[in-house]
Amino acid sequence: MYVDSHCHLNFPALQAQLPDILARMRAADVGHALVVSVNLRDWPGLIALVESQPHLHASVGVHPDNDAEDDDSAEPTLDDLLQRARHPKVVAIGETGLDYYRLAEPLDWQRDRFRLHIQAARQTGLPLIIHTRAAAADTLRLMREEQADNGVMHCFTETWDMASAALDLGFYISFSGIVTFKNAKDLQQVAQKVPLDRLLIETDSPYLAPVPYRGKLNDPSKVIHVAEKIAELRGVPATVIQQASTDNYFRLFHKIKLDNPPGSPA
Repeated sequence: MYVDSHCHLNFPALQAQLPDILARMRAADVGHALVVSVNLRDWPGLIALVESQPHLHASVGVHPDNDAEDDDSAEPTLDDLLQRARHPKVVAIGETGLDYYRLAEPLDWQRDRFRLHIQAARQTGLPLIIHTRAAAADTLRLMREEQADNGVMHCFTETWDMASAALDLGFYISFSGIVTFKNAKDLQQVAQKVPLDRLLIETDSPYLAPVPYRGKLNDPSKVIHVAEKIAELRGVPATVIQQASTDNYFRLFHKIKLDNPPGSPA
């Protein structure tokens, strides 16, 4: 089976058509998906969603682009994260990280939030889901300072140098539909180099639909196109990427127990 290591099925655009999406996932042999948290405000709905389906799991965290000045509920405490991480279906901390693309300094609140998530991951033993955009140097610096050593660089779009540094810290590298875009030549070279035992695939849906669906609403059933593109780039059968990324998913998100057949309905 395939797995989608990062999606947002609780977002309104996907939640509204959830039965159809789950059917498409079964048809495409996408057996598991991780529904990733971006704020605590929507936590009740997210956890209810994953509780309703045996093959969905969740993370807990607050996205770095969630500006604390614009949302009084944005700033989590360490206890907020630790308490929610005890839920049996919560298998990761994040998404967290740094995003300087739309925001201007001072951004100490963003760096402090990232440190907090790393501390939560270390205390719980759960992997981190790291988002980084226009902040590569600071992301690596804080990872080293806080001794982050377990997790995934999600929707990776950075250089091979950053990928190599993250791999050295013990992280996995996850590729989204961006790797299928014609203008993503540098990223495609990175996808050729990442060791098979540290590679993950994702949709980041409802965003970033892969070719041939670029510009349309994305969902986890389309993760197979990410795997097929990486397989093409590496000159291997798609089943090689399917098997490696699925094995890596369950190795990294070790809290997931396969008590139910993959893709089985609730």
